Amino acid sequence: MLSYPRHELYPEMVLTLEILFLGISLLFLISIIANKFGERLGVPALLIFLIVGMLAGSEGPGGIPFDDPPIAQMIGVIALAYILFSGGLDTRWEEIQPVFWPAIALSTVGVVLTAAVLGIFAVLVLGLSPLTGFLLGAVVSSTDAAAVFSVLRMARARLKGNLRPFLEFESGSNDPMAIFLTTGIIALILTPGESVLALIPMFVQQMVVGGLLGYGMGRFVVWLINRLKLESEGLYPVLSLAMVLLTYGLTATVGGNGFIAVYIAGLVMGNSIIVYKKSLIRFHDGIAWLMQIVMFLALGLLVFPSELVPVIVPGLLTAIFLILVARPVAVLLTLIPWKMPMNEKALVSWVGLRGAVPVILATYPLVAGVPDADMIFNIVFFIVLVSALVHGTSIPSVARWLGLAAPLQEKRKLSREFDVDPDTPSELIELTIPPDAPAVGKQVVDLGLPKGALIILMQKGDERFVPGGSTVIEARDTLLLLTTDDLVETVRARFLSGEEPGDAPRAS
Repeated sequence: MLSYPRHELYPEMVLTLEILFLGISLLFLISIIANKFGERLGVPALLIFLIVGMLAGSEGPGGIPFDDPPIAQMIGVIALAYILFSGGLDTRWEEIQPVFWPAIALSTVGVVLTAAVLGIFAVLVLGLSPLTGFLLGAVVSSTDAAAVFSVLRMARARLKGNLRPFLEFESGSNDPMAIFLTTGIIALILTPGESVLALIPMFVQQMVVGGLLGYGMGRFVVWLINRLKLESEGLYPVLSLAMVLLTYGLTATVGGNGFIAVYIAGLVMGNSIIVYKKSLIRFHDGIAWLMQIVMFLALGLLVFPSELVPVIVPGLLTAIFLILVARPVAVLLTLIPWKMPMNEKALVSWVGLRGAVPVILATYPLVAGVPDADMIFNIVFFIVLVSALVHGTSIPSVARWLGLAAPLQEKRKLSREFDVDPDTPSELIELTIPPDAPAVGKQVVDLGLPKGALIILMQKGDERFVPGGSTVIEARDTLLLLTTDDLVETVRARFLSGEEPGDAPRAS
């Protein structure tokens, strides 16, 4: 825990609230600036944040004493919930639909195979007991989607075909399985004589309840946001923040997996028509970054670098085996039913960057009092460092070497970065036309827009222009409209539902 000692040089100065705020803000600022320099080197953000946390810890220049695994675990769980929700919110269903089943297979069966293969290695090479070895395998069995794709964006490269949505969905959905395996094996260790078969009904319950409640809460939040009609736009992000915690807490309380629930809830919301959708996505993207910084700083503070020295050899051996054997074997065996080119399988095998979840899961044995928990935590932390260095700097090069990389095309956005005169009762709105909207196939002149509503910009694919009366509205067109406050609902209804504003849901 943080302590409140008097400073050696200034005995009169204690750790006041002001000094605490100053320290936290400096850590955040240093992390963001360091990440900017790390981008040029292709170093993942998680590695930067972990190193900053370690330097700020008790054995670093910062000298902050922190040794409280339960608090670190709590911070990690909250942060991961918001990160997964943001990932689901920004995922397009039409992109993941073609790769849904192979990605689900890799995020479930693939995780189990990775844990099993690495567990066998830990038993035979590291000399761990079978359950402890499989616990180590379970802890490091999931990947980090955010880190993988931040590396790809920094390298100005993108993946061809459906590889990007495949890896994104697999990485976002494999965390619940790793968490289940970890908690299940810990339960087996702490209750000798318990059968492995007892985990099967627990698994079914967690996944089914988590999936159903996640979908139900997602639909409920969509309905609530569209019907509530809050006075201030700023309250909608606050509402979404509360609903994430409610979804996780309610699901976990009734025996479901809270992480899969928040991910599915985000996926449902991101693929639905809701008010201020664009601003909500941007808001939660910022929250996800904030949570990453907080989480990795806390986990970095928890690490004692001196304790990593004894595990360098076993940690390095385990990391090499995970990268070169466990992950590739799991990928190749899992994807047998699907016809995927070998170069794509090779890239999927290599894109196995370990990050947030393994370090968080490594705190579970510490909190539960599992034997050898300290060793597991230090080995896992070392594996994450090695994986971040190896994968983080090599993924773009490997993608190009395998012929699966293409130049990154900068995503052009409709600009909304200008102010409307506050004395003018007008509002700037952005609409993305869904495929089932009545406006699809109609000319602008046939929409019957009321006087006072004007389409000032339109985007079709990568083309942006000012539309004319004969311009045909097509699915997924993005429109930027300027209208008076009293016509906002009418305009939204005219494009999205074809009904009068009293019955029409609002959309972004």
